Order: sequence, then structure tokens, then C-alpha cells
Amino acid sequence: MNVTKSGPSLVPAPGRRQVLFGTALALGAFVANRTAAWARSSDEEISHTAESIHQEVSFKANRRRVYAALTDAAQFNKVVALSEAARTNMVPLTKPGEINRDVGGAFSLFGGHILGRHIELVPGERIVQAWRANSWDTGIYSIARFELKEEGDGTKLIFDHTGFPVGQAQHLAYGWKSNYWEPLAKFLA
Repeated sequence: MNVTKSGPSLVPAPGRRQVLFGTALALGAFVANRTAAWARSSDEEISHTAESIHQEVSFKANRRRVYAALTDAAQFNKVVALSEAARTNMVPLTKPGEINRDVGGAFSLFGGHILGRHIELVPGERIVQAWRANSWDTGIYSIARFELKEEGDGTKLIFDHTGFPVGQAQHLAYGWKSNYWEPLAKFLA
């Protein structure tokens, strides 16, 4: 037993196990406090209100034809002409849409109301776009993902839209249906 002299009485000096245990306990408390502080700050950095859109729609056309209608400006302008936006003059359609068909290429649709760039293009299979409405704050882009799957002699389009400003989900979901899917189905029929 280790003993140290402390005043008039003798107090046993801490043994190696006690020192190690005390150090581990102190270190554990420090880590626990830092982890709790980090978790609180991380939680404050994570949005728990993010919105997203998932839609699935079927077309009576093969995947290559659906892909071409979404990536070829001449064809997509015919889709736009059948859209609710064109019927109601919701957005000015004074200039035709422009679509660069290369990865990284820009597009401008619905009279410049919709803007973006192609992030990924896999002909007949997938289109991924950095997509925005011109009314959004500068520099704000969402991700629009179009996945094309064979469905008999037609195509099932699986669509996911994420990263758009909070509060826009209902408006955007309706817009995809009335300005993309419904007129695209008419165009492909």
C-alpha cells in the first residue's frame, strides 16, 4: 500500500488502478459533454422540414421517345404548347425553350421561367437536372431526377424532386402534373 503524509494523519496514495479509473472517468465526462454539445449544434444545422416530390407516371411510348421529348428543344416546345402554362398564359411564352443536350449543358423553358443544367444524361434511362424557377432567390437550385423504366411496350417515369425552397411542394407537384406529365402524354399519344 502506498502512503503519503498529509498533515497529522496518513492518507493512502491512489493506486495505479485508481489513477487510471479516475483519468478514464474524467476523459469520459469530457467526451460526453463535447459529444452532447456537438449533437446539439449538428441538430441545429439539420433541416427537419425539407420537402420532396415523388411522382410516377406511365406513357404509351418507349423510353427513347420519352427521353427525346424531354431533352430535345423542338419536341419539348410542342409539349409546352399543350401545357396549362400555355393555355392560361401563366408564364410568358414569348421565346421558345432552349435545351443543350450535353451533360453540363443549360436549358431555359417556359419562356425563361424554368432554368437549369443537366447533371447526368443517360439516353433512354435517366435525366438529372439542377433545376430552378426564375422567381427563386439567386443561386438556389433543386435537383430533378427523371428515371425511365420499361413498362410493357410503354414507359414508367419515376420522378423525384428535392432541394427546392420550403413551402413550394404543392405548387411544384401540381406544376409537374399540369405542365409536364399531362401535356407529355398528349404529345406522345
